[in-house]
Amino acid sequence: MMKTRILDNKPLLIKMLLASLVLAGGAVWLMGHSIAEEAGAAPAATGRPALTVRTVVLKEGKWSETLSANGSILPWQEAIIGSQLQGVRIAEVKVSIGDSVKRGEVLATLDNAIRRDGDDTPQGKILAPDDGIISSTSANAGSMPQAGVELFRLIRKGRLEWRAELTADELMLLRRGMKVHVLLVGGRTLSGTVRAISPSVDPHTRYGYALVALNDSSGVIAGAFARGTFDVSSARKVRWLPAGAVLQRGSQSYVLAVDAESRVHERVVQIGQRNGARIEITRGLQAGEPVVESGGAFLTEGDLVLVVKE
Repeated sequence: MMKTRILDNKPLLIKMLLASLVLAGGAVWLMGHSIAEEAGAAPAATGRPALTVRTVVLKEGKWSETLSANGSILPWQEAIIGSQLQGVRIAEVKVSIGDSVKRGEVLATLDNAIRRDGDDTPQGKILAPDDGIISSTSANAGSMPQAGVELFRLIRKGRLEWRAELTADELMLLRRGMKVHVLLVGGRTLSGTVRAISPSVDPHTRYGYALVALNDSSGVIAGAFARGTFDVSSARKVRWLPAGAVLQRGSQSYVLAVDAESRVHERVVQIGQRNGARIEITRGLQAGEPVVESGGAFLTEGDLVLVVKE
C-alpha cells in the first residue's frame, strides 16, 4: 500500500527535483556573475592615475657659480739684500722690520775704517733695490757678515697676493683675470683677480695653486690664512633641474622620467653644484626627456600619472 502512494506522487517528485536544479543553477550563475564583476573591477583600478604632476626638462645656461678654496697670503715678490764686500763691518742699521722704504734708500752703512787689502777707497752703504716693506733683517751694527749673506728681505712694492690650493679639476675651471673674493680670519674681505695658474699639481698632495693679485693688501700680514671664492660663472655651461625634481635615496640621486604612456621610471643621475633651488645634472638624463617636477616621493616605479600641460 505504501509503494502505491509513492508511485502515485511521482509527478510531484519530478517537479520538486526540477525546482531544486533551477535554484542551484541560479545560485551558481549569481556567484559567477559576482566574481566576474570583481575581476573586471581590478583592471579599472590600475588604470587610474596615481598622481597629477607637472613635468620639466633639462635647462641649460650660464649661472652664478663659485669655487671655494683655502690658502695663505704671501708676498708678491721678495728681494734678498746682502753685502757684496768681504770683511767689512756694519757701522749702523737704518731700518727695521715693517718699515716702508724707497728705492735707493740707505738700509745700513759700513765701517769706512775697514778696507780690503791694498784698497784705500772708503766703503759705502747698503741700499734698497726697490720700493717696498722690510719683512726681515739679520743685520746688526758691529757685525762683519760674509759676502752674499742675507741681511735684509724686502717685499717689493709692498704687494701681497693670495695663494689658493686647488685640485687639478678645480684648476681647469679657472682663467686668468677671473674675479676673486678673499676672506681673512678677522672678517675682512679683499678683492682680487687670478694672476697665474700652476700648470701641474704636486704628485704627493694632488694639489696645485692659483695666485691671486689683491687690489688692496694694506694692513694684511704675510703668512695669514685666508679662504676665498672664485667666480667661475663664465667658465662653462650648466645643465640643471629644479631641486624638487631630484630625489635622494641614501647616497644615490635619481629622477622620475615620464614615458609616452605617462608612466614613471626611476633614472639614476649624477649631480654637480647647487645654486639656490637649482641642481646641476652632469650625467644620467638626456636633453628633452621629461621628468616629474615635484611630488615624486609619492610615486613608485611604473605608476601611471596625469601630466598637466602648462
